[in-house]
Amino acid sequence: QVQPVESGGGSVQAGGSLRLSCAASARTFNYYTMGWFRQAPGKEREFVAAISGTGGSTNYADSVKGRFTISRDNAKNTVYLQMNSLEPDDTAVYYCAGRGGTILSTRARDYNYWGQGTQVTVSS
Repeated sequence: QVQPVESGGGSVQAGGSLRLSCAASARTFNYYTMGWFRQAPGKEREFVAAISGTGGSTNYADSVKGRFTISRDNAKNTVYLQMNSLEPDDTAVYYCAGRGGTILSTRARDYNYWGQGTQVTVSS
């Protein structure tokens, strides 16, 4: 079981950067594929990025490719989302999620463990 806790959200102007962190308590953290999702007001939760347990494989939504980078430090049980060139459409609550196994799923329903979310607001 993994219990994610997000941090690092905030407000930034368009073109700026933020780094989100997700600290996860787990005895075998490197067993879990970890993902970031986001949900804007009135919209469904959408996939942002995922990373394999070893960190060797990643997957990104087309809307963030080239701007966001997911990484992990298994020694610290932490996953990161570096967000650059932020746009107002990136405004959302960002959630960290975990699932067992190696599939870098883009579907929220495939993830069993969720954090409470952290707000990211990008102003124009």
